[in-house]
Amino acid sequence: MRFLRRNADETAETTAAEDVSAEVTPADPSRTPGKGRPTPKRREAEGKRRGPVPPPPRTQREALKRARGNKVSKEERRAVAAERRQRMMAGEDKYLLPRDRGPVKAYIRDVVDSRRNLMGLFMPLAILVFVALLVPAPAIQQYATLLTTFMLLAMIVEGFVLGRMVIRRVRLKFPNDTTRGLSIGWYSFIRASQLRRLRVPKPRVSPGDKV
Repeated sequence: MRFLRRNADETAETTAAEDVSAEVTPADPSRTPGKGRPTPKRREAEGKRRGPVPPPPRTQREALKRARGNKVSKEERRAVAAERRQRMMAGEDKYLLPRDRGPVKAYIRDVVDSRRNLMGLFMPLAILVFVALLVPAPAIQQYATLLTTFMLLAMIVEGFVLGRMVIRRVRLKFPNDTTRGLSIGWYSFIRASQLRRLRVPKPRVSPGDKV
């Protein structure tokens, strides 16, 4: 009788387990159970992937980089480049080349631009020499060579004197500046050897102004 009772109990437990598994297992094995939530729309899914809206650009360079990334039109790129060029010519420090940035370089430009320099004729002199070499007249070529030699010597002397003067004035106005004297002199020479209308950035002072 004890064995019969154990078999009856085991049969009842097996039947109960089958009933539970039948309730859990779906009737159709090919049917996928639901997710329990509605499927999100495509716009909502893309918004979650994109994340928060980025802040507005703080500089012109960052705006130009974003514009390139967004594939803006040629007109917009030209407008950004024109605005950057205009601000660079106006002397805004963050739009200048690294060699032209800083108050020391701005002061050097003002000192050079306030003077009339013979070195400003360097480019016209080079054109004159080129034209003289094309003329098949030995006398003209000889005179052009002598004039060029004299002008170059005068420019070298003027550049040396100008560099010494600018270095002295920079040391007085900026006593804590660590820029080398050779760098100051060379920057002054390059600025003075350019035509006034072609200097970048544009001169802020006129010849004869006190700086």
